[in-house]
Amino acid sequence: MNQTAFKLHTSGPGLYEFTHDVGAWVGGTGTRTGLLTLFVRHTSCSLLIQENADPDVQTDLRAFFRRLVPTADDPGMHWITHTAEGPDDMPAHIRAALTPVSLSIPVMHGRPALGTWQGIYLFEHRHAPHRREVVAHLA
Repeated sequence: MNQTAFKLHTSGPGLYEFTHDVGAWVGGTGTRTGLLTLFVRHTSCSLLIQENADPDVQTDLRAFFRRLVPTADDPGMHWITHTAEGPDDMPAHIRAALTPVSLSIPVMHGRPALGTWQGIYLFEHRHAPHRREVVAHLA
């Protein structure tokens, strides 16, 4: 059993790829096969496996989630009561509830079995910079 934690620094909403870090760690465990579990230890961000070739995909995802769940100061979001940490806080929790906070990725011959254009991302939903932690477990 192998475990580690990845520390990620964000600078606002967006997708932060850490595929290379995961691959380097998994590769350091030898040529094992197994199942990699990633879990983010926060309630206002999430994890995604998404295309890493065309940056327009990330632009469109961010725009979609801004439209789907606007900030609390948007007139359509007047029903939100949790605003103690700012107008982006509760919408960040909603976005995290709609997207995964854990991922399971097969590992084959010491490498994550991702598709050609797939990358592993932390999806930051808050506006301010944050330090995030993603725990990895390989079994």
